[in-house]
Amino acid sequence: MNLITGAPALPEGRIIEDSIVPARAPWSVRMKAGEMLRVIDIEGQQAVDFLCFGASSHEGQIERYHMPNTIKIPKNLFVGKGSVLYSQFARPMMTVVEDSCGGHDTIFGCCSFAVDELRYGKHNAECCQRNFEREMAKHGLGPEHVVANLNLFMNVPVAPNGDCEILDGQSKPGDFVDLRAEMDVIVVISNCPQELNPAAGGGPTPVRVVVWEG
Repeated sequence: MNLITGAPALPEGRIIEDSIVPARAPWSVRMKAGEMLRVIDIEGQQAVDFLCFGASSHEGQIERYHMPNTIKIPKNLFVGKGSVLYSQFARPMMTVVEDSCGGHDTIFGCCSFAVDELRYGKHNAECCQRNFEREMAKHGLGPEHVVANLNLFMNVPVAPNGDCEILDGQSKPGDFVDLRAEMDVIVVISNCPQELNPAAGGGPTPVRVVVWEG
């Protein structure tokens, strides 16, 4: 069943999972190399904080998404169609193969109670830091593994002088990102609960996630 009016049709191939991630909630999945993940912004302007980890260790370490390598290898601050998410070992973890929005943020990381207190003098009932910690614990990953993450659908333009801030999201209802796993991975997301800045359009909303055989 298509749960979203005007949303892209379900991809061809065997659907492994098709779920709605509630507003403010985390979600995770294990994917094999070659499998595909579609993240759909159902109502628009909803940031999705995104991390991925290697499903097995590499050189005795937990392999994980690495923001600096993802920026400096293509020499671009933003993620869009064709972008590769690299690990700390400069190995491709996932590739963006389709993207109806573009301009996804690599630099602002996740919200937390501590940083919201500094920025706004108050905080939300939930935060992406805690969402990540709770969901990652299901896979044996601790708080120390919450690193600077990718923010799908979050709009953070950077001015020539280096100024940057979160502005109203550019994603429309039904916009989506398709990512292909280049290795066996664990994907962890936090459907951003932020209500003190425009990251979630002023009011967090659900997103849809589809995993299928590529």
